Amino acid sequence: MTENHHASYPSLFVSHGAPTLALEDCAVTRFLTSLGQKLGKPKAILIISAHFDQRRPTIACGERLETIYDFGGFPAALYEVRYPARGSSEIAVRVRELLLEAGIASDMDETRGMDHGCWVPLVHMYPNADVPIVQLSISMGQSPQWHFELGQALSGLREEGVLIIGSGSASHNLRELMMGQHDEEEPMVPWVRDFTDWVTEKIETGDYQSVLSVMTDAPEGKRNHPTMDHIHPLFFALGAGGSAVEDGARGKRIHASTTYGVLAMDIYAFGNEEDISSTA
Repeated sequence: MTENHHASYPSLFVSHGAPTLALEDCAVTRFLTSLGQKLGKPKAILIISAHFDQRRPTIACGERLETIYDFGGFPAALYEVRYPARGSSEIAVRVRELLLEAGIASDMDETRGMDHGCWVPLVHMYPNADVPIVQLSISMGQSPQWHFELGQALSGLREEGVLIIGSGSASHNLRELMMGQHDEEEPMVPWVRDFTDWVTEKIETGDYQSVLSVMTDAPEGKRNHPTMDHIHPLFFALGAGGSAVEDGARGKRIHASTTYGVLAMDIYAFGNEEDISSTA
């Protein structure tokens, strides 16, 4: 895979779905494969995952990254997937410096590996595991605005050859998934479509404040996200893409599909026009 020659990368929000997505050939996995090819190989990837929650920002800074199977009851083949990417102490230190400049204290963790929110999408985007990975935590005790500002503090990394990814889910109601007996190929249910279309319209028109109020303002916000863990990475990616619309920052939904009718697999890109065009 070639190195990226764009001036900067967009920041991305990806929906990682169920862990079995790592084994699947479907619309979103094919898109992720294509997206990695279009973007080219970055210097490193900074990824914030819904499955890494700490009281204050924690940077996984180890050079060796274990593939974590933070789930149970799935097919044996899933537990045989390995994603042997290495970490980057250089980028981890840079992340900590930028957070400190923004007045945000952080912790370093040399032992944490990659949870499935990290490696499941990357298995498809960068299957050779040849890009260094640094993971950053969300904080369930913090607000959408806080995660947005966390992304803002790190947005400059995009111009340093780092691809920033928020990995969560455009909708994430597991109770509806388990209780509803939904089929994998089922069309998207109306309450998910209404929510995701609202979010997309606000993002694409630059109404970022409405996006940050999504849980109270969007149709069926609480039904789509009973807990905030899988949407916090969206706020982070939004901030990392640049928040000043008048300065050319924008967001775009670059993929939309669904699994089991209730799990929206939308992917968004944030940045300037050139950044966004690199995903097309």
